[in-house]
This record gives sequence, structure tokens and C-alpha cells, in this order.
Amino acid sequence: MTTSKTERYDITVRLPEDLVDAARAAYDKKATDVVALDLRKAAAFTDYFLICTGQNTRQVRAIAEAIEAGLRKSGVKPAHVEGYERSDWVLLDCFDFVVHVFTEDLRRFYNLERLWGSAERIVVSDPARR
Repeated sequence: MTTSKTERYDITVRLPEDLVDAARAAYDKKATDVVALDLRKAAAFTDYFLICTGQNTRQVRAIAEAIEAGLRKSGVKPAHVEGYERSDWVLLDCFDFVVHVFTEDLRRFYNLERLWGSAERIVVSDPARR
């Protein structure tokens, strides 16, 4: 099994601007464990996954709505959105990156970081804590 590298980057330098905006919106709604997976060498359908966690379905929905609203302000309209019905996993497909907002239990169950173990794992630091 291939293990991914874990590195901490300055998100404003290494990641696409729209993905950074999505991460900031997630942190604004108190998302935890925000990571990006660099899939450029591992997949053809997108460049990055942005994965984060909310404490409950209400927070997951609020995080996803904030990300979607922030992206729309900068002219990015997700091509596909799903999961608002249950709000335990909301997915926003923005072509160049896909945002996954999970509850803790579902994030642990699906474990996308392990599934995409060959992708570089980038811990996205909270801009407010820098």
C-alpha cells in the first residue's frame, strides 16, 4: 500500500485561488481537518479534492453553503452539487477541484485519504491562525 506524503503548505502559494477561497469559507464556518489531495498525477477527472469535516449535519450544510456562496461570488458555479438532502456528505464539483464536506463518522467510513493514497495530502492551515 502506498502512503501519501503529509506536508503543510502556505495555501496562498501552492493551491489554486478558488480552492483557497473554498478552504477559507470552510474555516469561517468552523470546519475541521481541512486537507487537499493533489490528484493531478492520480486522476483525470479533477486536479484536487478539498476535504473537511463538520461536527453535525447542520454544520456540514452551513459549511457547504458558505463554500458554494463564496465560489459563486468569484464567478465559480459548481457543475454538480449533491448531498444537501441528508447533509452528512455534501459534494461540490467545480471541475478543477471537488469539495467534500463530511460529518466525522462518514469521513472516517469513506476515508478518501486512504482510497486516494497515492495522492499528495496537503494539510490546509487555517488562515486565521497564521
